[in-house]
Amino acid sequence: MSAVVLLLTALAGGVGAAARFMADGAVRARIGGSFPLGILLINVTGSLALGVVAGLVLYGGLAPAVEVVVGTGFLGGFTTFSTASVDTVRLIGAGRYLAALGYALGTAGASLAAAAVGLAVVSAL
Repeated sequence: MSAVVLLLTALAGGVGAAARFMADGAVRARIGGSFPLGILLINVTGSLALGVVAGLVLYGGLAPAVEVVVGTGFLGGFTTFSTASVDTVRLIGAGRYLAALGYALGTAGASLAAAAVGLAVVSAL
């Protein structure tokens, strides 16, 4: 990997993390409540976007370096498994066992499905 790709990936990761912070804040401000809907939406949309980017590399001739910068960098900073894990533990700690189970399974299932949809859409084109 070149130094330029490494630098761009690091910068994109920072931008992705900032975008996650802003998007989650916007959802929290609009929806309110203690259920972590913002992070769920971020993880699902980020997985969909990564599926599209990966599909463009696999089927569309996009340079692999773009996948590294956009996928690993921006989308890696944007999505967050660790926050989803902590949010699940917080729901458990609050005694919201069913919400925690739904959140954990919903996040994993919807994110996997979104990534598959992204790949499938690009491969169909």
